[in-house]
Amino acid sequence: MKKFALAAAFAGAASTAFAGNVSEPIMEMAPVVVMEETAGSSSSAGLIIPLILVVLIAAALAD
Repeated sequence: MKKFALAAAFAGAASTAFAGNVSEPIMEMAPVVVMEETAGSSSSAGLIIPLILVVLIAAALAD
C-alpha cells in the first residue's frame, strides 16, 4: 500500500508539471531598424573650422 501511495504522489506531482496548453509560443516581432546615410559634403565641413582657427590666430598675432 505504501508503494501505491508513493506512486500516486509521484504521478500527481508529475501531472501538474505538464498542465496547460501545448500551443506555439507567441513571439513579438522586433521593429526593423533602417539606417540611412546622410548625403552631405564632408570635404567642405572639415575645412571651415581650421580656417576659422587660422584667422583667429592671425588676428591675435597682428595686434
